[in-house]
Amino acid sequence: MASLRTLLVLGRISNLPSVWTNCLAGWLLAGGGDWARFAWLCAGATLVYVGGMFLNDACDAAFDTQHRRERPIPAGAISRQAVGGWSALLLVAGTGMLGWLGREPAILALQLLACVVLYDVFHKQLDWSPVLMAACRFFLVLTAAASGAQGVDGLAIWSAAVLACYIIGLSYLARRESAPGLIRYWPLGLLAAPLVLAFIVNDGFFREKAMVASAMVALWVLRCLRPTFWQSPPNIGKTVSGLLAGICLVDLLAVADQPPQVGVCFFACFGLALLCQRFVPAT
Repeated sequence: MASLRTLLVLGRISNLPSVWTNCLAGWLLAGGGDWARFAWLCAGATLVYVGGMFLNDACDAAFDTQHRRERPIPAGAISRQAVGGWSALLLVAGTGMLGWLGREPAILALQLLACVVLYDVFHKQLDWSPVLMAACRFFLVLTAAASGAQGVDGLAIWSAAVLACYIIGLSYLARRESAPGLIRYWPLGLLAAPLVLAFIVNDGFFREKAMVASAMVALWVLRCLRPTFWQSPPNIGKTVSGLLAGICLVDLLAVADQPPQVGVCFFACFGLALLCQRFVPAT
């Protein structure tokens, strides 16, 4: 049987706090609601994420054997067949849990599932696969919003869209981690998309709060980019790991008008993501 650490590495559990903040941001944008439903939402999203990560390793086994032999399958810690079986079980269970929340969440959850599977199966063949990765987070936020009291509205869609832009930026950079090549600079500009939306949609008192949150996101992104662009030798893995944890801050920016105690939840998830990265790789 695989060890607990093998399963944690396969599931890239250090990224789970960002999944939970995706759910929290979408939930709050839709007016919140019954917290028992929110807990169910997070549980379903967790299963889908972990199942997607398992499937990713099952699909990448041949590539990892050549380029990332430390991953559990090429290292011999678990078989590809076992990982594939677990991924199917987790994806079906997680999607079913999200579908239980209602008709609209069910439809969005199925689109989320489709994006997860398409990304895992084809991301090595498609140059635009970061768009599929971004679509996964986009539909996760919308699934969370659809589960809230008020449902999906324009702000939820725009917030999910700028988060997707952020994911595209970091995903294009992540492609250069295990397959070195020329770094495209233009996708990195998409990391600023959440800042632009925050400036547009917030005014008066809320704009001040949004600008503070925007400054935190901007400073964190610049700090994360330093190991890749201002360090020799470059460390793309460190940059990507930091940007993944930064998703929690981007989610906070989407709901910057919430009470301070809500911000504590996002900061706690951000800190938890960084802490978990010390023990389980984020990529």
